[in-house]
Amino acid sequence: MPNLDVTPPKPAAAQPFDDRLLMCVGVVGFACTIPALTGLYGSIAISEPRFWLGFLGHLGLAAAIWLGNRWLLFKQREHFDWFANPWRKLAMLVTANVLYTAPLTFVWLWAWFHIAPLPLDTTKILVVTLTNVICVIFVTHAYETVFLIRERESDLVRVEKLERSRAEAELAALRAQIDPHFLFNSLNTLGHLITHDPQRGRAFCDTLAEVYRYVLASRDRDVVPLRDELEFVRHYHRLLALRFGHAIAVDIDDALAPARFAIAPLALQTLVENAVKHNQLGDDSPLSVALTLDGDAVCVANRMAPRSSARPSSRLGLSNLDERCRLLTGRSLAVSSDGHRFEVRVPLVVPA
Repeated sequence: MPNLDVTPPKPAAAQPFDDRLLMCVGVVGFACTIPALTGLYGSIAISEPRFWLGFLGHLGLAAAIWLGNRWLLFKQREHFDWFANPWRKLAMLVTANVLYTAPLTFVWLWAWFHIAPLPLDTTKILVVTLTNVICVIFVTHAYETVFLIRERESDLVRVEKLERSRAEAELAALRAQIDPHFLFNSLNTLGHLITHDPQRGRAFCDTLAEVYRYVLASRDRDVVPLRDELEFVRHYHRLLALRFGHAIAVDIDDALAPARFAIAPLALQTLVENAVKHNQLGDDSPLSVALTLDGDAVCVANRMAPRSSARPSSRLGLSNLDERCRLLTGRSLAVSSDGHRFEVRVPLVVPA
């Protein structure tokens, strides 16, 4: 059984996030575009040393704003969660961005107008400060979106791993039920034959040994090739013929032979056994079980002739098979009955 006590992977936000290229492009982009669009250089030509001094200052401001807000964002993520308290998270995030970005921008621009020197223009200072705050909020939103997407992907991976572990555990438990169930019914039949017909009982014992090789070989497999399962059903029918003679017939459609599907082990045998267990049969009224291909499923059908005294059921047959099919294929058994005919469609595993 899979080990479920495994430490889950860290959320995506806790994993390294390489944003160096984004930071370089963003810092240089803001340092170039915002001063140029808002006229911070005034009449200073690009050939003047003051222009490049101002560019270095704007570049340092952009780097300080980006790195500072980035640090604030990461620290906030350690203490506040969108899902636990989204409004508090939003308020703290915007407040931190504004209280850090606005004073830093204002101080640098005030210094720049005195260093340049240029006539102090409070309107430009307010416009650039507001522009920087808006850009910071936009970039922070982009960071948060990336983090949420990564966390969503990480959650999906964790859920998928847990679902797979749960399915594997359930399949292991269900497979553990199959062997005792099959062996119990076979030994009951063997005991009956030894008592009433020792010679046929010996033949049944030899055939049972051959059949049980398949049971052991498939016990650790989730699915087996359909052709292998059909061959097993033919062997199992020989066991039934040793006990019931011509009172039981299993007809396998030729279309099933070349079908390249897989199926849950012992699925068809379970249904044949179920038909024998719940219906009357005899040489004058043989029970015929037909196996046919129906799209991506095997249809197992038999006429209904309920026994007057049904044998005790272990309740592991159809319910066990239905659960295994659901886990393996995502589809359940399709059981139908009109009072005269009982039919079960077993979903097949379609090869990729």
